[in-house]
Amino acid sequence: MKKLFLIIGAPGSGKTTDAEIIAERNSAVIKHYSAGDMFRSEVASKSERGKLIDSFISRGNIVPIDIAIETIVGAIKSAPTDVVVIDGYPRSHEQMDALDKYLANETDVELISVIEVEVSEDVARERVLGRARGADDNNEVFNNRMKVYTEPLADIQTFYTERNLLKKINGERSIDAIVEEMEAFVQSMI
Repeated sequence: MKKLFLIIGAPGSGKTTDAEIIAERNSAVIKHYSAGDMFRSEVASKSERGKLIDSFISRGNIVPIDIAIETIVGAIKSAPTDVVVIDGYPRSHEQMDALDKYLANETDVELISVIEVEVSEDVARERVLGRARGADDNNEVFNNRMKVYTEPLADIQTFYTERNLLKKINGERSIDAIVEEMEAFVQSMI
């Protein structure tokens, strides 16, 4: 049975970096995927699916649910470890519902927890615009990405809190402090 951890957080919250470090330290048991990286990789392949994905992410919009679920489920099932950490998903109420429906009928994957890395919008903006690693890292796209993240957040928090699956972590500390807390939490759940 695959144990799934989802990590959510605003753009620039550090969720990908945190997950990468934890997976690297525990590579024998934990595999990390970033939803964004999975989508960017598909775009780079120049496949038809990649072109479709690009038409959404280049504007800071959400990838359609069927494409996102296919991509994520494929990654979970082919993961070389029993513990899978995916950051950047779900990003909408619809994605959350689609994943929940999928997992309800799935006997090989269990959602263990959703970890939210909390940062203020000011910290997120400073980090994203400071790193500027792609064409999508500008103020206009950041504002859209932040809006896309925050609009469904209360519903996502409520949904996972009611299922006793939401764990919040303060993302405005040092990377070491954040990773230490997150890693200890994941280890305690596996």
